[in-house]
Amino acid sequence: MTERKPPGVPFESWVDKQIQDAQRRGEFDGLPGTGEPLPAALEAPYDELWWIKRKMAREGLSVLPPTLALRKEAEDALAAAYAAPSERIVRKIITDINVKIRDMMFKPPPGPPLGRKPYDVEEVVREWRERREPTDTTEPESSA
Repeated sequence: MTERKPPGVPFESWVDKQIQDAQRRGEFDGLPGTGEPLPAALEAPYDELWWIKRKMAREGLSVLPPTLALRKEAEDALAAAYAAPSERIVRKIITDINVKIRDMMFKPPPGPPLGRKPYDVEEVVREWRERREPTDTTEPESSA
């Protein structure tokens, strides 16, 4: 426990002495971030919810309502299906996201409406095949 400031000693001098004594005892050694640059967030405008946002990011939490999060997940799933290496994987991705969409449709959570219906697996597979077919790159014959 720190001692009381002696009478007649300026407050700044007394605080500086406390800090110097703690440094000599090594009480500041090994603190997290020692020797690292200050985070860029210190230069950003002040945000009252900075600690909540940092904790949510650290724990991987989402701030979207469940329906909007699923809407984003559905769009990502469709993009992943189009980029999939095989038809089996396309069917798996679309079937999995359709299960989630149907669950959300029949048990709506609070928040905005989902605005999505399950994808037609056969339609997605057909589009996937079309996207993978090589395009005709032959040049037209020129009359010479």
